[in-house]
Amino acid sequence: MRAIRFSQAMNEALHEEMQRDESVFIQGIGVKYAPPGGHAGGLLEAFGEARVRGVVMDEPVIAGSCVGAALAGMRPIADFSLADFATCALDEIFGKAGKWRYMHGGNSDMTLPIVFIEMIGGYTSGAAEHSQSPTALYLHSPGLKIAVPTTPYDAKGLLKTAIRDNNPVVFFIHKKLMGLEGEVPEEEYLLPFGKAQVLRPGVDVTVVATSYMASLAQSAADNLVKQGIDVEVIDPRTLEPLDIDSILVSVRKTGRLVVVDEDVERCGIGAEIGIQVMESEFKSLKGPVRRVGNPNLPVPYSPILEKTVLPSIESIESVVCELVAESH
Repeated sequence: MRAIRFSQAMNEALHEEMQRDESVFIQGIGVKYAPPGGHAGGLLEAFGEARVRGVVMDEPVIAGSCVGAALAGMRPIADFSLADFATCALDEIFGKAGKWRYMHGGNSDMTLPIVFIEMIGGYTSGAAEHSQSPTALYLHSPGLKIAVPTTPYDAKGLLKTAIRDNNPVVFFIHKKLMGLEGEVPEEEYLLPFGKAQVLRPGVDVTVVATSYMASLAQSAADNLVKQGIDVEVIDPRTLEPLDIDSILVSVRKTGRLVVVDEDVERCGIGAEIGIQVMESEFKSLKGPVRRVGNPNLPVPYSPILEKTVLPSIESIESVVCELVAESH
């Protein structure tokens, strides 16, 4: 199996789906003149300006026009670049794309097959307005599916599934993963939503993490095994639908849970997964559910301060060790 970059895997998915279905088109800031190595590279040359549409820097226009196009029978992909600025279009995403079909009685003709691509993440000294990971914000809005790929394999398989879905999908990509290389089959494949992956089996602690956090969690697990702590790392892949059953199976085995999320802790993914585990498997837990995340602060520009605020391999190791020590 060949190894390709995360961005190349996305690019292959876009090329294949646009070739397969003429109703698929992409529009957004920068897609028309995307660099060759980027996820939208080569699309303009392959499919022309009618299907690769550069637009003004106006997120409500990008999202709103995609809602209209979807209702008219197209399958638009809205590329917002940074998730930080997609919040300007939340009415179109939450109120229109997410709720339109429900508002019309679940009418099968009212499908909204839209993919909203949003880049998340810090660790680049992008400062407070270019480093956010607002995944929990979207999880809080009914009607949206949420995909958060971690590997190139996931990026291609989940993106193809998202494009073919008749519901709006928010597709989060982390800027630190775009250059990551991984094995991707040359033959076509799709990955189902709502199916988590065990990235690393273990018996002492369950660590749930997505995207770049899953990479940090695996590195922390590799270090912790040298200290006699065997960590199981689970990547949900999608947050909506969420494969809570796979997480519960792991917690029954390990008796401990740590959730790593780059977003702020308050009302975050860690809180949601933690309470679901508490409700279903309280008797299996040997200690409290622990979280590793941003302690409700804007992401600083300073690399030193940014490292203090955002999760790290060291902070994951520290929380896992504390949990094991206090629950023996």
